[in-house]
Amino acid sequence: MWPWVKGVAAALVAVAWAVASHIAAGQSEPSGWGAALALAPVCTALALGLWSLPARWQGLTGLALMAALLVGAWPWLTARVPLLFFLDQTGVYILMAVVFGRTLRGPGESLVTQMARLVHGGVLSARQLVYTRGVTIAWSLFFLVMALVSVALFLWAPTPVWSTFAYLLGGPLIGLMFLGEFLWRRHALAGEDKATIADAIRAWKAHNADKAP
Repeated sequence: MWPWVKGVAAALVAVAWAVASHIAAGQSEPSGWGAALALAPVCTALALGLWSLPARWQGLTGLALMAALLVGAWPWLTARVPLLFFLDQTGVYILMAVVFGRTLRGPGESLVTQMARLVHGGVLSARQLVYTRGVTIAWSLFFLVMALVSVALFLWAPTPVWSTFAYLLGGPLIGLMFLGEFLWRRHALAGEDKATIADAIRAWKAHNADKAP
C-alpha cells in the first residue's frame, strides 16, 4: 500500500509542478515566483553538487557565489521568466538526446541494451541486441524532435502555445512513447521478452546499489 501511495503522491506533485510551470511560463509580466519556479531544478542540482564537494569550504564558497549571482541578476531574471522555462525544458530534451545518442557511438553497447542486460541477467539474444539498439536510436530521435519543436514554438508561436506543449503535453508524449515501445516490443520480440518498466527500474536500482561504496 505504501509504495502505491508514494507513487500517487509523486504523480500529483509532478502534475501540480507542470500546471504551475505552464501558468508561470505564459505570463508576460515580471514574476518573482515564476523565476523561482523556473530556476528551482537547476539551482537545486547545482547546490547538491557543490555541497558534495570533498572540501567543505569549496562547497560553501560555490553556494555563496551562486546566491550572490542570483541576488544580483534577480531583476533581470524575473523579467525573462518564459526564457528561463524555455532553457530549462529544452535543455532537458537536449540532454536526454545526448545521453541516449552518445552510447550509439563506438564499439560499446547502446544505453537501452545496457538496461536490457540488467533486466535479463546479462544474457541477450541476437534479436534483443538489434531491437534494443533500435530503441536507443528511437529515444534519441524522440528527444531531439521534442527539442526542435520546443525551439520552433518558442520562436514563432505565442508563449502560451509553447508552454502548453512543453509542460502539459511533454509528459503525456513521453508516456505515449513508453507505451508505444512496450506494445511494439510485445510484437517484435513475441515470446522472448516479458520485461516491464518496473523490472528495468528494479534492475537499475540493484545495479547502482552494487556499485555504491
